[in-house]
Amino acid sequence: MAVMSLAVGPLFTNCYIVAGENHEALIIDPGGDADDIIESVQRQGLRIRYLVATHAHFDHVGALRALQEASEGETLMHRADLPLLQNLSAQGASFGIRVGPPPRIDRFLEEGEVLDLGDGGSPFRVLHTPGHSPGGISLLGEGMVFVGDTLFAASIGRTDLPGASHQVLLHSIREKLLSLEDQVLVFPGHGEATTIGRERRGNPFLREEEGA
Repeated sequence: MAVMSLAVGPLFTNCYIVAGENHEALIIDPGGDADDIIESVQRQGLRIRYLVATHAHFDHVGALRALQEASEGETLMHRADLPLLQNLSAQGASFGIRVGPPPRIDRFLEEGEVLDLGDGGSPFRVLHTPGHSPGGISLLGEGMVFVGDTLFAASIGRTDLPGASHQVLLHSIREKLLSLEDQVLVFPGHGEATTIGRERRGNPFLREEEGA
């Protein structure tokens, strides 16, 4: 299974293209620059099976409509973020960015659901990790987890946005992410990749929570 990252949109969101051996692809957080994402998919000879938003902030869903028009991929997110999705224009306006109408959602994801690329490889399990937003999710695969804006290298997601909660975010990280093995790779919504072990030992926000 191959993972490619593109920094897209005005906030340089990490969009991940995850390709199975059968050339089926999972696109995570296509936040902008749809042409670049499509070009990368076509260059690798991939077919989009899933379009997944880890949450519905505008910088993570900005290219969804264009990718829906260019592929037959199923668009997925958690139901609890639907109010955010329906309020995309106001989200963008708060950053001085014009955002188009919201994309369609084909199906809502739930905790424990499994996404399979159909190549016999390891599937991805949905973890509901709210806090940065009510419907934030992470996708756990074999040795890797895509966490959206829940956890970053040496940081955590913002909780000063509508629907966010600092305590809920810390609970999600502690219960859903820090329960994973140290060597699991963490692919965040912005910035560099990290590991669960590195954040467990050195993330200052988590050390403060533990009273270290």
